[in-house]
Amino acid sequence: MQPTQFSSGDVIADRRADYARMLAENGEHEAAVELMEQALELVPDWPAGLVTFADYAEKASLVEKAILALRRLLDLDPEDLFGAQLKLALLGAEEVPDQPPSRYVEALFDDYADRFDAALVERLGYAVPAELAQLIAEHADRHFEIVADLGCGTGLFGAEIRDRVTRLEGFDLSVNMLAKAEEKGLYDLLAKSDLSLDPPGSGLFDDGLAEGRCDLISAADVLMYLGDLANAFTLAGRLAKPGALFAFSVEDAGKGDGFLLAPSLRYAHTEQHVRQRLAENGFDVLILTRTTIRMDGGEPVFGILFLASRIG
Repeated sequence: MQPTQFSSGDVIADRRADYARMLAENGEHEAAVELMEQALELVPDWPAGLVTFADYAEKASLVEKAILALRRLLDLDPEDLFGAQLKLALLGAEEVPDQPPSRYVEALFDDYADRFDAALVERLGYAVPAELAQLIAEHADRHFEIVADLGCGTGLFGAEIRDRVTRLEGFDLSVNMLAKAEEKGLYDLLAKSDLSLDPPGSGLFDDGLAEGRCDLISAADVLMYLGDLANAFTLAGRLAKPGALFAFSVEDAGKGDGFLLAPSLRYAHTEQHVRQRLAENGFDVLILTRTTIRMDGGEPVFGILFLASRIG
């Protein structure tokens, strides 16, 4: 995410930050750090300046300076718009949190909404919605009454499944993403939700929406913005009627039994963690397949596609 509200309100500080950016783009990160320090002497409580300073300091191997700046940022912004807690965890200064700050994820996708489809599909080779829809079709070539598309984004999965659904519900944390999805005219309901909250607070059951109403639940490219999947899978279990399908993707953390935070600030999950959390919430794994889910910095990001079924 690019720092929002980048201007400090001080012309001299902004000019020094601009020079620092040019130096950083040329790989001169230590010099960029010095200029950002001068800017922050003028405006010490500038959140966007602190996150930029921390980035340059990390690249210059000045880790302690980066940590101090990120801690200052957290003091100024407890909601953690810039994901400082995640960055501190990557630097080894904090434990990896079970969940990212909701405000950080919301701001990330609000900022990304206008270019999301082009960035993912055209430039990053993203095909998870189509691959999940194919996985579902291969196992259950039938019509679905009610589908909940969790983290629906701009509606890429909705476009793949719409002709096989009576009622399609889309939920997302980002209102800008929901607005883009609404433009496509695919969904019968679009609503804001937070998969890190308990069922009453999640938004999935507001306005009389019943538990156990869905015969298909999807989560395409959303669980990597959550750490421990216990809460998200509890929500899926509350949505699912007996025999309902649950189709989703995760980034593959390889062997082990938990999850990890990647340098991208996304989470990757082990197969064992996913299986454990599914079983705890009444799901059996029907199919899983390993695949490349996108490109990132020219390198493939490996993931796992799951299709599970609600027991009973």
